[in-house]
Amino acid sequence: MMPPPVEERRFVSFDGTEIAYQAVGQGRPILLCNGLGGSWEVWSHQIQYFRDRYRLLSWDYRGLYGSDAPRDPVAIGVADHARDALHLLEAEGVDRAAVVGWSMGVQVSLEMFRAAPDKVASLAMVNGVAGRPWDYVFNLNLVGRLLPPFLRGLRSMPRAIEATVRQVTRIPDPGAWVKRVGLAARTFDEQVAGEVIAKFRDLDMGGFIRLLERMGEHDGWDLLPMLDVPVLIIAGSRDVFTPRSAAERMARRTRSSEIMILPGATHYAPLEYPEMVNMRLEKFFRERGYEASTAGAG
Repeated sequence: MMPPPVEERRFVSFDGTEIAYQAVGQGRPILLCNGLGGSWEVWSHQIQYFRDRYRLLSWDYRGLYGSDAPRDPVAIGVADHARDALHLLEAEGVDRAAVVGWSMGVQVSLEMFRAAPDKVASLAMVNGVAGRPWDYVFNLNLVGRLLPPFLRGLRSMPRAIEATVRQVTRIPDPGAWVKRVGLAARTFDEQVAGEVIAKFRDLDMGGFIRLLERMGEHDGWDLLPMLDVPVLIIAGSRDVFTPRSAAERMARRTRSSEIMILPGATHYAPLEYPEMVNMRLEKFFRERGYEASTAGAG
């Protein structure tokens, strides 16, 4: 499917940084927190499914895609993205929203709860961990020790990295290539993936690597026992980046959470099994008191 149309808007965040965001639909608000490697298009199937009953909002992380780089280069941590999200809700006149995070968006959603729990009606965490994600890649702690110095080395040659990324993203049918190397399931939406990958080639890779570093340093595991809102955790059985074992650990530490493991899904469940993700989210909203409404903002 082609990504559905959204309305592109902008707001000025807490430190004067201008942030690009997207809005579509009407009714109770759902805030979609992106992964670091993808823009709102990753949510294309969810937007298409829910747009006639809910108001969906998303945004580009500071320094990525349509959003400006922060005035203070240090202000790129997960907590800074969470503050941007809260300013987005304020800009849209939203008092409270259901929050759905994918990959790094799981960490951002948790920091939103830390900063303003009254703004979060529920949390759905898809293909993510609560913090220090490198420690869980391939279920090997070794990655968590080796990746930070590797990223620091890459940061010293951003132009070379940008040239490499531009070449890689010009490979014909990149979504099919991702499937061929085993990084995504055979049901992976190649068309939407192509849209996401094409946008990736224009990123400032020096800034992107700094964002990766800060994401890797974030730790929100302490928040899980404090969550007093409905929580849904969705994981893929073949996800090597944020594996099933991490999702199950999160569920054990979170009171009254629900968990769904998608057989065969990798890190890209929203683009591999969108119908199952959509139906599970819909059931979660309905059973936890956030049923569809056209009454306006939360």
